[in-house]
Amino acid sequence: MNDMLTSTQLVIAEALRTLGYGEEMIDLLKEPMRLLTVRIPVRMDDGKTRVFLGYRAQHNDAVGPTKGGVRFHPDVNEIEVKALSIWMTLKCGIADLPYGGGKGGIICDPRKMSFRELERLSRGYVRAISQIVGPNKDIPAPDVMTNSQIMAWMMDEYSRIREFDSPGFITGKPLVLGGSLGRESATARGVAIMIDEALNKKGIPLSNARVVIQGFGNAGSFLAKFMHDAGAKVIGISDVNAALYNEDGLDIESLLDRRDSFGTVTNLFRDTISNEELLQLDCDVLVPAAIENQITADNAEKIKAKIIVEAANGPTTLEGTRIITDRDILLVPDVLASAGGVIVSYFEWVQNNQGYYWSESEVETKLKDMMVRGFNQVYEVHTRRKVNMRLAAYMVGVRKAAEASRLRGWV
Repeated sequence: MNDMLTSTQLVIAEALRTLGYGEEMIDLLKEPMRLLTVRIPVRMDDGKTRVFLGYRAQHNDAVGPTKGGVRFHPDVNEIEVKALSIWMTLKCGIADLPYGGGKGGIICDPRKMSFRELERLSRGYVRAISQIVGPNKDIPAPDVMTNSQIMAWMMDEYSRIREFDSPGFITGKPLVLGGSLGRESATARGVAIMIDEALNKKGIPLSNARVVIQGFGNAGSFLAKFMHDAGAKVIGISDVNAALYNEDGLDIESLLDRRDSFGTVTNLFRDTISNEELLQLDCDVLVPAAIENQITADNAEKIKAKIIVEAANGPTTLEGTRIITDRDILLVPDVLASAGGVIVSYFEWVQNNQGYYWSESEVETKLKDMMVRGFNQVYEVHTRRKVNMRLAAYMVGVRKAAEASRLRGWV
């Protein structure tokens, strides 16, 4: 995980230098402005009290409130939360949202906790961070292993503390509590839009494209359905156990029906391949939608895809990025490709503030407009400045926070 923060800081520094900013701006933006560490006592169902460790990082609030998810996972740590908060600033900058980046997490395994224990933990976390969050300060959202129910508990707890209803405090809520249509599938829909744009650059029609998706969780499964419905051929998918491959295209509808709540489906099949083999399949589009550090110096030379669209956070290392770029494979980096979630979270916050709610088609139209605009900006910097797509995305993403910090007189 140290590599995640270090590599992020290296690219941030390179982006700022290329844009003409000095070392003091790099010093400001290479770390979050604040990081809160909290201890959350939770009475478990067996009557014992267990103390959980949690974090909330706020990278930069020069542009506006910070924004970012809360993850519940055994591997959550301070370094990861810091890096992810910086990525959120970049995503918001690329999408031109009035936010800086934030991120939160609790070290826990929600798969081993009861419904009531999860509720107590969710409420305890809000009590612990309540002084630094709010609809105009820092707006949480769902992330790894959290969902709309957890957001509902968090919103209710915040509303009790503040003694007024605060739907705009958090996004990713259930519809009846002020959630937005299209939020659940927003990340995958944004990735699908990026695949279409990237295929256009390579002159490949979407209806003929062969797509491989690593990961079959929320983003991966929605994406597989979107690709299948658009006429693309999904020839490979994987979960945490193994991968499935069929050169004629997989039966996505059947796989979606049979997957469990954690996105696992390959255990129902005997004829599987490894995740390593999946990444090296001959295809038009490869979508890493699982975990970080999947495409590295060790396997980047073996990738046969024409396009890589990163739906996961940090799936390609810096050395992997260099090799991929040198091989003329078009890479759509994570901070651009997976911005759909925060864009629709922004729409939800806007709707909460207005008290007026949009149709799903309106959400999807606005999402497409913002994603395509972001892609075109990054691609233009990539071609004009002759830099790789990751550096181009960082240059577009960090500029807004840097300019706002400069104009405020911070640097």
